[in-house]
Amino acid sequence: MFCRSEGSSLVAKKNAGVLGLDLLLDKKSLKSLIVEPENKPSMVVLVGENQFVNRHILSRLRKCIHSAEEDDGWAWREFLGEDQPDPRDILDEVATVPMFSTAARIATVRRADSFVSSHREILEKFASQRSRNSGFLVLEVKSFPSNTRLAKAVHQHGLIITTSTPPRFDLTAWLQQWAAQTYSIELPAVTASTILERLGDELGQIDQALSTFAATLPQDGKRSLPPEMVDSLDGMGHQRTVWEMIDAAAAGRTAEAISLLNGLLGAGESPIGLTAQAATVLRRYSTAARLLRGPDRPTSLGAALKEAGVASWPKALSQAELALRSLGSHRCRELPKWLESLDRSLKAESSRGLRARLAIERFFCMMSTSAEKPHKK
Repeated sequence: MFCRSEGSSLVAKKNAGVLGLDLLLDKKSLKSLIVEPENKPSMVVLVGENQFVNRHILSRLRKCIHSAEEDDGWAWREFLGEDQPDPRDILDEVATVPMFSTAARIATVRRADSFVSSHREILEKFASQRSRNSGFLVLEVKSFPSNTRLAKAVHQHGLIITTSTPPRFDLTAWLQQWAAQTYSIELPAVTASTILERLGDELGQIDQALSTFAATLPQDGKRSLPPEMVDSLDGMGHQRTVWEMIDAAAAGRTAEAISLLNGLLGAGESPIGLTAQAATVLRRYSTAARLLRGPDRPTSLGAALKEAGVASWPKALSQAELALRSLGSHRCRELPKWLESLDRSLKAESSRGLRARLAIERFFCMMSTSAEKPHKK
């Protein structure tokens, strides 16, 4: 369950790693984790692939350490790990003491996985030392196994920030707080759920949509975004078409779904990205069908869909009920297996071009009621 962490608890959890999404809602905690002398880390490691969180955490690190704008330009240096920079150059950058400023230098290695693998020993030695008057070394990596000597050293003397979204994290509650703090928008839970249904967990796209929503709402008075407004705003871009495609496929309107698919692929949308968004919705339908066959079955189709995670506003429930009735219980139960097969295909022999389009079209046809009807000889 999501619970916004207080500053003191974040500091207490420093050695166990900190969640980046928590830090984005609590600016003071990040500063206390970084700037206070007793907390100053030997190394900061951002672990995860969420570029939205990485970008915002790096930006806030710069602001925390370089409070004066004139310090930011010369005291921050970025390296690319895939270029295999010399670690001595990076550590020299960190160790350099400024002559005419109190600002600490920051050396950041982006996409540093290969860099860490190549220079693990020297990084272990650096991470094991307590940071005093030197600057900051920041590493951005996709993975950082906790059983390595480097990770143990950073746990003891540094700071590990997890930038990925944990599996059971309440992203709806987080999105409500982010919208209120960043854009002064009151986002009801049902609206936040609807946005997440349309855009998945792509926080960069969600933030862009919120920015557009904020410009659309009145500047004075109550700035609340009801769920029925989500699909009507231009900020959703191609996402409305994606939702229409999923809705058409689930409701058995295969020709319409294929037409929308062709338009999206022609506009440059990724086949894997499209199917990932479809999977988020369709797995909820499969869960609802399973609940309806269980011993503690919900009292109605709508209740089963709500329990499965479908947004509870009338239009969303109505579309979901129509889709569930069209799919039928048998196809709903088969959906996870079909989605897994489609995902494997798109990551192997059908990874691009015509093959990718045909794989998705075949999946849409399997969802159609006509796929079960015997062919006339």
